[in-house]
Amino acid sequence: MLTEAFPGLENVRALNLVRNFFRSVWFAILAAVLMACSEIFGLEIFVIYCYAFFGLCVFLFCDDMLGIVPMVCCGYMLFSAKNNPGKYPDALFGQPHGQLALFYAIAVILVILIGRLVSMLLEKEKRGVPKFTVGFFLLGVAYLLSGAGSPYYDGRTVLMGFVQIASLCGFYFYFYYTIRWDKVPRGYLPMVISVIGVGMLAEIVGMYFGDGVIREDGTINRVALYTGWGIYNNVGCVMAMCMPAPVYFAIKNKNGWAYTILSTVFYLGVLLTQSRGAMLFGSVVYLGCAVATLVGSKGRERLFNGVVYAVLVVALVVSIIVFREQFKDLFFSVIQQGFNDAARFNTWKACWQRFLEYPGFGVGFYKTPGTILTEDGMYSDFIDGTPEGSFLAMRAHNTVFQLIATGGIVALVAYAVHRIQTIYVCLRRPNTLKIVAALCIASLLLTSMVDCHVFNMGPGLMYSAWLVFGEKSEKTDRFAPAYKGA
Repeated sequence: MLTEAFPGLENVRALNLVRNFFRSVWFAILAAVLMACSEIFGLEIFVIYCYAFFGLCVFLFCDDMLGIVPMVCCGYMLFSAKNNPGKYPDALFGQPHGQLALFYAIAVILVILIGRLVSMLLEKEKRGVPKFTVGFFLLGVAYLLSGAGSPYYDGRTVLMGFVQIASLCGFYFYFYYTIRWDKVPRGYLPMVISVIGVGMLAEIVGMYFGDGVIREDGTINRVALYTGWGIYNNVGCVMAMCMPAPVYFAIKNKNGWAYTILSTVFYLGVLLTQSRGAMLFGSVVYLGCAVATLVGSKGRERLFNGVVYAVLVVALVVSIIVFREQFKDLFFSVIQQGFNDAARFNTWKACWQRFLEYPGFGVGFYKTPGTILTEDGMYSDFIDGTPEGSFLAMRAHNTVFQLIATGGIVALVAYAVHRIQTIYVCLRRPNTLKIVAALCIASLLLTSMVDCHVFNMGPGLMYSAWLVFGEKSEKTDRFAPAYKGA
């Protein structure tokens, strides 16, 4: 920004060092470390203001907004359990001073984001129309009209529809217009998400130190596994979305086997979240990662990757046999839960009934049935619509049933158009980054068949980033400089 006003600054060495730092792996590591420390130690205000300061630096000194990508992808996962007002009303964000501090930080961040967007839109450079515009436009209209024609359509459900579509695609459009794609290093987003995955592992380990996690008999109570931004199911989804990122480097890098090990460690992190949906569909995606790695890597690298997978399979089998009792204690809650549907079948039946009542536009977000976890964590209660006074709407724990109940045929068709567009872009001129993006997005979509992650708003930040980087990879993978070995 400053170099546009003062072109002479382009040759200042210190300025170039700052620019390179915000595009480097070191800044991604810093953002992820701050994220993990914030969640584990309750440092949200400090970290959010650090992010605001870094955003201001990117705004002033960098020639685009690529540097904010790590912070956007980390932003959802930095809230701590100790400051969650839902569980602790007297915690930081339950107090006026905490809310005011958060408001000021968000205001600064919004000014920075909007200011840079406006300045780049005023440039003469032609950027075209993003490929997913039609799908997102239709889906946005469907969300805003959810419940139209029913007695449940009001301003609150319109606002929720706006929040939902904004969280799903806001940064897709923002990054499209504020990043100079011919300068993006190859492998940038896989690098960022791989680093975030390490931060997520730290948060998962931190969950096991929470109150009530380890019972007196040594078994693990998964209900006590939670963060300030979500319970074990939410953490499992995000960890599963990080898992395929190292595959990019396992395919592209020399000594890529080290990244195969990292991806496997991420998979173990998914298992440790004890989310049944994430464990099941994360395993499916992990198999996809293995296939992509073995097919995509060449020569000796393929052999080394194959050896790593073989050793890991043997190690897993031996560990299960030798440490069988310890595994039973660790996954006691999952084993005890078994195939209990946790009120999902009743919820889906109720969603179908809502759809039959108002098939066109559904019943809106706040009349859609949902489930709520009981205190013992063994079952979920069926809830017929969102209680009065709550802004966060109940969710159906299945994307399709959520769509038909909330927005009817209109929402389902709009979502189908968007999904067809994503498949088309993925299959058109496929490359390594597109394959990895597809695997990461598949983690979100598959786990959302038994959960509500697509409508949780937070995962949409990472989803937006994968979509726009996948779309632009046809250009960035050809013209931009690469990280060493990428």
